[in-house]
Amino acid sequence: MMENNQKNGGRGLTVCFTGHRNIAYEDALRLPALLDRVLTDLIERGTTTFRAGGAIGFDTVAALKVLELKEQYPHIRLELILPCRNQTEYWEETAVRTYQYIVSRADSHRFLFDTYFDGCMLERDRKLVEGSDVCVAFCKRSRGGTAYTFTHALRAGLEVINLNDLMTSV
Repeated sequence: MMENNQKNGGRGLTVCFTGHRNIAYEDALRLPALLDRVLTDLIERGTTTFRAGGAIGFDTVAALKVLELKEQYPHIRLELILPCRNQTEYWEETAVRTYQYIVSRADSHRFLFDTYFDGCMLERDRKLVEGSDVCVAFCKRSRGGTAYTFTHALRAGLEVINLNDLMTSV
């Protein structure tokens, strides 16, 4: 942990999340326990900040897990980097309520843009990676926004932990 804190100027490690919006039922059953294990390990390695992008699916699962872990580790922070103010415009009511719950309990949140435009999600993905040390991903496909962020994190030199790989190796 000391080595990691020296590498990043004494601050705790920062972790960003990326993952698919649609998660298969079998994966959804396994993700919370796996996330708990991985995030607890990262906290014990010196992680203090977790960043999520506010999307439906994996982002939501990860943000809720961080909020749950804050009860045990009150020093950790959840930062939301949100693409636009109208991100939830076409979402179902339950997803909007969950999103509002997460935003209300996050330590900070910021909107990159006022309204949606083609490319704002990719800009959000780049901002999540920027300044992060580790990327926790749930990536099963080689195309799409999750794959883009996963590859961007690797190219930026982040440690990338793909939960899908951990699921298939067990």
